[in-house]
Amino acid sequence: MTQSKAGQIVWHDLFTSDRACSMAFYQHVANWTYEVERATDFAWGGGEKDFVLALSGDEAGAGLAETPAEQENGWIAYIEVPDVEAAVKRVATLGGKIVREPFEVPGVGRNALVRDPLGALVGISLCRHSFPVPRRQFGPDVYVDNGTDFPLAFYAELFGWQVSSEQDTVCLALLGPGGDLVARQHAATWPTGSNAAWVPCIKVASVSDACRAAEAKGARPAPVDVKGTVQAHNPILCDPDGAPFALGIEQTTF
Repeated sequence: MTQSKAGQIVWHDLFTSDRACSMAFYQHVANWTYEVERATDFAWGGGEKDFVLALSGDEAGAGLAETPAEQENGWIAYIEVPDVEAAVKRVATLGGKIVREPFEVPGVGRNALVRDPLGALVGISLCRHSFPVPRRQFGPDVYVDNGTDFPLAFYAELFGWQVSSEQDTVCLALLGPGGDLVARQHAATWPTGSNAAWVPCIKVASVSDACRAAEAKGARPAPVDVKGTVQAHNPILCDPDGAPFALGIEQTTF
């Protein structure tokens, strides 16, 4: 791991029940292309299986896989740490839960899956590949809560995150160890009783055009209660498989 990746969201996985449909959808909405790799010891169930890399130009920042039996459809964001085991040992003491203990992804690195104190699923990762942080494909991820304050202590202790001193009245800006923007708390909430969730923010040339393209291919607005006007800048949709995602451009303001 290079120091520049510490505390950064370095990868996204999409678990989907129809990978071909998801590939066509995101190609249409985000202009992604794909490469198929053959895993000889697949991290989600073992054996030989195909794993699809999603690319924007020559940047690989996401993978698409058929949903494993123990998982649900949806996106997972992975945050880089120096030591996956050490981070996982701290999860329970910070109010989170371990979903999957540390495991190897051959040729890629070491990962674990956990839930934060509000139930949001997040990956913990130590990369052993040369891919840079995917800033071309993804903007700062958005965190949608369930009406409870963002669990800052959890992310500060595990990943070195802090809250920006220049606060917006609508969104919470979350900074990495180096002071760069890594995520935002979205000014929307899930329905009462739902878990909070991390939602990837996919970069597009035009948010309005991408929304129309997504809806034409079967996307629908996510079931969130929106506060303020932020939904117009970073709308949250559900893809045809039900996975929430957000849209944003390079210079997004609130």
